[in-house]
Amino acid sequence: MQSGNYAIDGGMIGIGHDEGVSLPAAPVPLTWTAPRRRTRKKPWLRRHARPIVAVLLMLIVLSPFLWLVQLAFKPAADIFEDSLLFVPTLDSFRSLLQGNFLKSFGNSLLVSTLSTGMSLLIGVPAAYALTRWQFKGRDRIALWILVTRMAPPIAFTIPFFLAYQYLGLQDTVIGLAIVYLTFNLAIVIWLMQTFFEAVPVALEEAAWIDGCGIWQAFWRITLPLTAPGLAATAVLCFIFSWNDFFYALILTRTNAITAPVAIVNFLQYEGWEWTKIAASGTLVMFPVIVFTVLVRTYLVRGLTAGGVKD
Repeated sequence: MQSGNYAIDGGMIGIGHDEGVSLPAAPVPLTWTAPRRRTRKKPWLRRHARPIVAVLLMLIVLSPFLWLVQLAFKPAADIFEDSLLFVPTLDSFRSLLQGNFLKSFGNSLLVSTLSTGMSLLIGVPAAYALTRWQFKGRDRIALWILVTRMAPPIAFTIPFFLAYQYLGLQDTVIGLAIVYLTFNLAIVIWLMQTFFEAVPVALEEAAWIDGCGIWQAFWRITLPLTAPGLAATAVLCFIFSWNDFFYALILTRTNAITAPVAIVNFLQYEGWEWTKIAASGTLVMFPVIVFTVLVRTYLVRGLTAGGVKD
């Protein structure tokens, strides 16, 4: 073995000029690949369980309405037949157009609209004042407003009947709208209070700095921000007024009779006119459905507002 310079050449180390020893090449980095897991496909029933349950629940909820609608288009001779296969007819709707039901339908629409409008006109500023203004007895006033909804309607029937008989408001549209105002007002105040509380006071203060007054800030800043709650409250007030039967039965006779009371007139001593009852019930549902569809975006936002808090 001779001494010499050590040199590395292509993986070979030279010792002197005569002998050479091979060295292993540089290690190659290894990569580890995880084994692929075989994903089992879920059974068909498990993948579609939720849609199936949702459809079944929807059919259960809508079954009374669907049954009512199919009765409305059913011939009078087949009204007690269990078969769902029949020739649709509009005879029941034509008979309603020839009677006084349209007048009652218009009375219901007018009374519900007036009551909802008056409730919002009075209740929204009242709710804003109870939310923003600090004064003695504020909580008690809000509680007493809610108490008016706790008593049964029969408790107020006799006072209203005697007062309306004295004032000449019995069997009038405006008198019935005032009665509906009494229980809709509590709903408006209590619902709108929660929506006004969700609006930061800093936004109104910024409007005051820019020169707006209290009510200008209310109309331009606070009220537009509570539009979803306003729509939800209006729908609830309209539905409560539209579906009322008790007050309309006691306080009306002929001129201001509403649709729910007119439907009862088809329950006669000689027999019940089932096709007219079904047709009138279908027509009574129509305005509420249209009103709800028109404000459905605001309605959903209003009903779900406050469901999640930071």
